[in-house]
Amino acid sequence: MSPDNPYTAVVFAYHDVGVRCLAVMLAHGVRIPLVVTHRDDPDENVWFESVEKLALANDLEVATPDNPNAAEFVQKLADISPDFIFSFYYRFMLSPAVLATAMRGAFNMHGSLLPKFRGRAPVNWAVLRGESTTGATLHEMVEKPDAGRIVDQFPVPILPDDRALDVFRKVTMAAELLLDRALPGVLDGMAPLHSQDLSQGGYFRGRKSDDGRIDWAKGAKEIHDLVRAVAPPYPGAFTVLGGQKLRLTRTRLMAGKSAPAAPTLRFDGTHLVARCADGGILRIIECDLDGAPLEAATFAEYFGGEPVELGEAT
Repeated sequence: MSPDNPYTAVVFAYHDVGVRCLAVMLAHGVRIPLVVTHRDDPDENVWFESVEKLALANDLEVATPDNPNAAEFVQKLADISPDFIFSFYYRFMLSPAVLATAMRGAFNMHGSLLPKFRGRAPVNWAVLRGESTTGATLHEMVEKPDAGRIVDQFPVPILPDDRALDVFRKVTMAAELLLDRALPGVLDGMAPLHSQDLSQGGYFRGRKSDDGRIDWAKGAKEIHDLVRAVAPPYPGAFTVLGGQKLRLTRTRLMAGKSAPAAPTLRFDGTHLVARCADGGILRIIECDLDGAPLEAATFAEYFGGEPVELGEAT
């Protein structure tokens, strides 16, 4: 795409996917009269890159409205009258009134292979559900979230020990490559659009810190997948032992099973291991106790040499 691209787009963006996709838009020479992003939340662990910094470095106007669907902001967009609206990991739903200000269409980049994992935290949910593949989807925006026609998709693998951050980095790269491939067709109106079969996927809510509490009645693989799904920089999977919060941040699912029994945690002389309710064994690779790193060899100093029972009473 030449630097004198005639098309204009208002870009709503946040997070690493927002940064990489905004960079693609700039590389294709799309004229961007406005970038809409979020103010960083001081109570959030902001571990990702800044859309605002990239926009300002390229002399683009930036807005951070509390409500992008407010009438006065919709009027601002209408005054701009962009050809397109693009949303790249922007966290607010955009109203039909906002979408209608785009003369040629509005498109969103979603972090799953739609129609799977529509809604919030798609990467975390894919890992939690034990998926072996996810990816990025560029789709048309409609009133219903993540339900518009699909432009294109780019799959990535989820390996058995990948944590959510590992997968998110793959999805970020997939989003960048996908947008670079699909953008020319979207801009000139030649990209084919394919309707979703929404019966083949579900809508998922956002996740909270307490969703990381481990249910020891579940099997070893389910617990391993939870640990992977919420590992740092997310809040982490945790249990409570003797009134202290034990957070598991990296585990490995071991081969073989014992007979199903009450779940326990013990130091086996070399490793910290959890025997789960289904008889599966998890090796605890990394953990912390009330925020301080806990080595396997020191576990017995805190909790004794016998296996520690796990469950609601702990």
